[in-house]
Amino acid sequence: MFYIIGLGLGDPEDITVKGLNIIKQCERVYLESYTSILSCGQEKLEEFYGRKLILADREMVEQRADEILDGAENQSIAFLVVGDPFGATTHTDLLLRAKEKGIQTSVVHNASIMNAVGCCGLQLYHFGETVSIPYWDDNWKPDSFYDKIAANLKHGLHTLCLLDIKVKEPTLESLMKKKREYMPPRFMSVSEAAGQLLEIVSKKSADDGNEEEQHKLSENSLLVGLARVGHESQQIVACSLRDMKNVDLGPPLHSLIIPNGRLHPLETEFLQQFAELDLQKS
Repeated sequence: MFYIIGLGLGDPEDITVKGLNIIKQCERVYLESYTSILSCGQEKLEEFYGRKLILADREMVEQRADEILDGAENQSIAFLVVGDPFGATTHTDLLLRAKEKGIQTSVVHNASIMNAVGCCGLQLYHFGETVSIPYWDDNWKPDSFYDKIAANLKHGLHTLCLLDIKVKEPTLESLMKKKREYMPPRFMSVSEAAGQLLEIVSKKSADDGNEEEQHKLSENSLLVGLARVGHESQQIVACSLRDMKNVDLGPPLHSLIIPNGRLHPLETEFLQQFAELDLQKS
């Protein structure tokens, strides 16, 4: 049997009782380490579970999936995922590979950022399509995700923005060599994401001439920044896009929400506790 088990968002104790019982009886247990991270770290998990975990990075999951599934026809193998198992397409692919091999599968769900963002008071059924904001560099500045934000705003929907994570990414130079070298881990902050959004808003305004009418997003638009959701050090702040660029929410992971501009009174009331500006007047 091949299990994919969600760990939740905060610390080792967020795992379900069902998930914990499965881990204790598995032959091998892998910890996926590149689509998200837990604030507590691998050592704390191993201490709580009472067993060693095999770290599964991007290279292993995407290129050596057969190694993970090896023996699952006759043994119990677990694959641990921060959040919920279906929070990333990679995990769906693993399940499909297992089924192709005739391996039985089971999924244990848990909380993920996709539903935990309700902690800021914005109602989940008012959210539209989720977007990912990637890191830019000098030669690559993709902004196609902005069209999805604009479409959500047009339809009166909030947008959850998942911010980029770079873990064990090979350097450009090492791709030309036989020996891999990796860049230091990077986790995009709400400040960095806001900076990139401001650049896009400025460019769209210059190109189209009427930002307010056509894009509904400006430097004065309300944004909600979240950090370490589900952890005891969780932080939330609501402010303008311009001010979000200067916000420091501390260590990762961060997420960003772009509200629809027409908040329900209950959303406004709840969100106000995280804002210095008067949301009734903004």
